[in-house]
Amino acid sequence: SGKPVVFIMANIHAGEVEGKEAVQVLARRLLTGDLQPLLKKLVIIIAPIYNADGNEKFNVQNRTAQYGPIAGVGSRENAQGLDLNRDYMKLDTPEATALVGLFNRWDPHLTVDLHTTNGSYHGYHLTYSIPLNPATDAPLAAFHRDTMMPALTQAMLLRHKFRSYYYGNFSAPEPKPGEPDKRTWEAFTHAPRIGQNYVGLRNRLTILSEAYSYLSFARRIAVTEAFVEEIFRYAAEKGKEIVAITKQADKTAVKRASLSLGVEYKPEALPQPVEILVGEVRKEKNPRNGRDMTVMADDKFTPVMMQDFGKFAATRSVTTPRAYLFRNEAGTKVMVEKLLAHGVAVEELTAPLNVAVESFTIGEVKRATRPFQGHNEVRLKGQYKTESVTFPAGSIMVKLAQPLGTLAAYLLEPESDDGLAAWNFLDAYLESGKTAPVYKLLSDAKIATRKLTAAK
Repeated sequence: SGKPVVFIMANIHAGEVEGKEAVQVLARRLLTGDLQPLLKKLVIIIAPIYNADGNEKFNVQNRTAQYGPIAGVGSRENAQGLDLNRDYMKLDTPEATALVGLFNRWDPHLTVDLHTTNGSYHGYHLTYSIPLNPATDAPLAAFHRDTMMPALTQAMLLRHKFRSYYYGNFSAPEPKPGEPDKRTWEAFTHAPRIGQNYVGLRNRLTILSEAYSYLSFARRIAVTEAFVEEIFRYAAEKGKEIVAITKQADKTAVKRASLSLGVEYKPEALPQPVEILVGEVRKEKNPRNGRDMTVMADDKFTPVMMQDFGKFAATRSVTTPRAYLFRNEAGTKVMVEKLLAHGVAVEELTAPLNVAVESFTIGEVKRATRPFQGHNEVRLKGQYKTESVTFPAGSIMVKLAQPLGTLAAYLLEPESDDGLAAWNFLDAYLESGKTAPVYKLLSDAKIATRKLTAAK
């Protein structure tokens, strides 16, 4: 149809419940109410309850500090005890695998992920985030920060009287009287294991919405509804531009020869300090569980100038190759499965190949001592060297000249902080002195291959 596809998902953390209510209100308005005209300009997909497992673990003791609903909410994790908003890269859960399958089939131009805050006492009704990984296509990231988000922020204030800004938390407690205020405002993570960074690496627009948990439940529904409504209106107005930006990001990925990909990162401040609204709260007893809820003092906030660490920068990068190569054997089949699940184009050699590649000799294997999301994360350090390697027929090649080339590189780079090696899928290969199983082809070569498809 040529219309932009907009995907709205809620309840990934099933204790953060206003999103599922807001999108059902919006669905009624789209089908039978005042928002019907938008369907002439948009294709809209809505998933009100992404984390169905967590939604059913309803308990009055879940997220007791937020301001309602007083009768309880669901849990953050799914039935496996995993956080679905940390599973975009490793795809351990059936939910994340199915969600990425939706991305592959429908390829939304814009995804919106609805959450609730759980942190600092600020003065905003809603905060939001956009793709924060520096490897995100630069024009796409600039459109988000310089064009789309300022327009949405202004519409929220002028049409709905809701204050909004970029999601973050204060770096330190409020200073005591007479002490200097050293607080900064800090965004959360560059890592594509979470949704907005992952979708950004797919060359698509995405917004994380965080309703302020200390607003009343009804007000959180209202501000979330208003935010998604304004996103719909913006997408309808700027539809051709949104389609063009995402299409161009794909073309750029296909044409580029290589990419400087970060393997270590640090927060980066915006060029100038900004005015952050510091909020006030009071306590109110929940009559159902006797616990204190935290309540926003809606009109009591103080603007404070501070550094906003709202971006991330790579402190160490590697140059990606023209393609990655690895032998197709028992220990690497998981890589093929994961790549195909992500929608990455994967090819199989139809004849043996002897070619000059860069190999990675492992010098240090640092394993996390504490498990995180069912894994003990791994970080590798080592050295690259150029050598001639023979790959038998059936070996796997992943070219980076494809729309999902950046995502493929993040998954396959041995030193990646969110790749397949980092998530323990290649542990059998990871010892000091060994060569990592993934090799880097740095030059173009005529190679006989056939395209692989995911198993049904």
